[in-house]
Amino acid sequence: MNNGGERLKELAKMNKALLLDRDGTINVDTGYTHKLEDLKFEDRAIEALKLAQRSSYKLIIVTGQSGIARGIYTERDYHRFMEDMYTELVQHGIKIDGEYFCPHHPEEGIGDYRVDCDCRKPKTGLLKKAVKDHKINLSQSWVIGDKTDDIEMGRRAGCKTLLVRTGKAGKDRHFKVTPTHIAKNLLEGVEYILSQ
Repeated sequence: MNNGGERLKELAKMNKALLLDRDGTINVDTGYTHKLEDLKFEDRAIEALKLAQRSSYKLIIVTGQSGIARGIYTERDYHRFMEDMYTELVQHGIKIDGEYFCPHHPEEGIGDYRVDCDCRKPKTGLLKKAVKDHKINLSQSWVIGDKTDDIEMGRRAGCKTLLVRTGKAGKDRHFKVTPTHIAKNLLEGVEYILSQ
């Protein structure tokens, strides 16, 4: 078989994923969200994840957590928050397949966290980790988020992109981007993706 045929066979074995931002997309963004009492899901986000769970897409969280770099909270705080989130999601029958976070900031980071890394959005380092761990076909996957950083990261990686009008709703204006689709919330976005 020629190289093109081998490549097609390899792509057929790969997974497609919904690569989800966390704060402002899944849960309400309270500003450096890390306190357990601040865990509140965005409107209809649980319903959206339940619907996505029944699809052929893997569910992967890809989140920037510069509050760690700034010394506002610790990696341990982050993991405790995630454990609580997962506990709630499991009660709704939702299992997240993977989770990747960036704890760095190139200017405002403290100590080892002050680094110009390849995992801070809109760079694609977190997506590359997901590809390696979960055999993701990025061209068949969607990056979903509330910020232009999310959409720009997806564009750079060759993903389809969905901007939700929750959280920052794209008003951060860090990048001039045109998402593949814009949705009122995560549920409307997932319904659109699954209709394609």
